[in-house]
Amino acid sequence: MRLRFRFRGIPFLATVVLVALGIALGNWQLRRAHEKEAIAAAMLERGRLPPVVLGSSSGVHEYDRVGTSAHPTEYRRVRLIGEFVAGWPVFLDNRPYQGRAGFYLAMPFKIAGSAKHVLVLRGWLPRDPREYTRLPKYETPRGRTTIDGVLVASAGHVLQLGAAVPLKPGALVQNLEVADLARASGLTLEPLLVQQTGPRADGEILVRDWPAPDTGIDKHRGYAVQWYALAAMAALFFVITGFRSGRKQAE
Repeated sequence: MRLRFRFRGIPFLATVVLVALGIALGNWQLRRAHEKEAIAAAMLERGRLPPVVLGSSSGVHEYDRVGTSAHPTEYRRVRLIGEFVAGWPVFLDNRPYQGRAGFYLAMPFKIAGSAKHVLVLRGWLPRDPREYTRLPKYETPRGRTTIDGVLVASAGHVLQLGAAVPLKPGALVQNLEVADLARASGLTLEPLLVQQTGPRADGEILVRDWPAPDTGIDKHRGYAVQWYALAAMAALFFVITGFRSGRKQAE
């Protein structure tokens, strides 16, 4: 039996639209993946640069050079010289580590020789499994100290159920914005956040094994494959139904 193909105008137009849409969206997702690859490469390059020193006699105003517009220096290494504001700790809840429940400890850090402060994520602390609201004990360096860290855009966000807890020293919150802490504390906080990486004191319980940033490259590639598959399925469906319709018409 000779194969016959029945061409139908409306299904053809619908197929053209679906194929064009699938290809266009697939190409867009691939472009997004390429953009994220460029961002990942830039972050890796920033990590190789020498740290920017904030607080030395020659680097008090280095923040002005670093800048954070659209976070162009996110993941740049920094060295802070100054002292922690020990009276303003804030605990970020629902930050698990290796399957254990716990918190991130955030604390303002006053830059030496300046009125400016930087919010520092000092590390992870475990939750007491017997008492939900009991906060773990930790040590804070006294006086002038030097810490190393990495600039980040935020402390990450988790699902917020209900109204946010008012910010105060020792508050246990779900999410934390630098601007909100500045208003609550009255401190001059710069719009940047630092994940502390060192140094580590003897006997310190704070964990600084920070999760690697997820740029979402694989997600965009996966979406691109799905859109291309949709385009291919639409074209294949049109061809198959055309031959089936042609065979029925011949019978």
